Amino acid sequence: MISVSEQHAPRSLIVTFYGAYGRFMPGPVPVAELIRLLAAVGVDAPSVRSSVSRLKRRGLLEPARTTGGAAGYALSPDARQLLDDGDRRVYASAAPEDDGWVLAVFSVPESERQKRHVLRSRLAGLGFGTAAPGVWLAPARLYEETRHTLERLRLDAYVELFRGEHLGFAPTADAVARWWDLAAIAKEHEAFLDQHEPVLRAWEARGDTPHEDAYRDYLLALDSWRHLPYTDPGLPAALLPEDWPGSRSARVFGALHDRLRDAGAEFAGVSPPAVGVSRGGVTPHPASDAASPTSPA
Repeated sequence: MISVSEQHAPRSLIVTFYGAYGRFMPGPVPVAELIRLLAAVGVDAPSVRSSVSRLKRRGLLEPARTTGGAAGYALSPDARQLLDDGDRRVYASAAPEDDGWVLAVFSVPESERQKRHVLRSRLAGLGFGTAAPGVWLAPARLYEETRHTLERLRLDAYVELFRGEHLGFAPTADAVARWWDLAAIAKEHEAFLDQHEPVLRAWEARGDTPHEDAYRDYLLALDSWRHLPYTDPGLPAALLPEDWPGSRSARVFGALHDRLRDAGAEFAGVSPPAVGVSRGGVTPHPASDAASPTSPA
């Protein structure tokens, strides 16, 4: 089992829990239940409470009472938007075909240079590469999420967004290798594989799927995986090295998702919508579409 203290921060695990299961509960998640469910992945009660306080200060969690009057926490509207945007990345099984680029061209006055730092940080966090100073780009399908992020942070006044294609002069694959640090991204995929491919192999050798074990291994895998589609924005395969490890890590996560997610939901006591993983992202199965929210995380 992966050491939570070494690999997974309690605050990140709480966000991962809400994305996977917590947002499908019928009301706020009671504090006692949150402590129980985080204990299953090795987080103690004091760490849960301190991490929840930080998430509350950041505006991601809001205190609320359950119908029974117990203290609990619900996602803020901004947090729900973040998770909904993230679903399209986290559950995409493969990079889509090349549909062009979204370009972010920005200029921030020197008197507001702190916003310049925040803007660069957020674009990098969304997976943008740098074509030139003040000119960043990403696959075009990330436009909506980029727009939501810049508007939420009130940075849209400093940025112009364009959509286009690369016409030269260098071959696009060579240019991509300058715009992104592909070696660093590959190491992130390899680290995920080192941690979670053995977990998948162990599950493939089992005939049973105990709910608590499934919950633990799925939440840890999801907590590792959900950051990768932001480090790696899903560049077209034709522009990547032939031995790119991203395809393999996506297959490993997809197999863990298929095997463990629903069994883990039983342990969490929730019924999230059934989903399939498609090239474009999350695809609700028709049987559950009318009854449940369509974005799992």
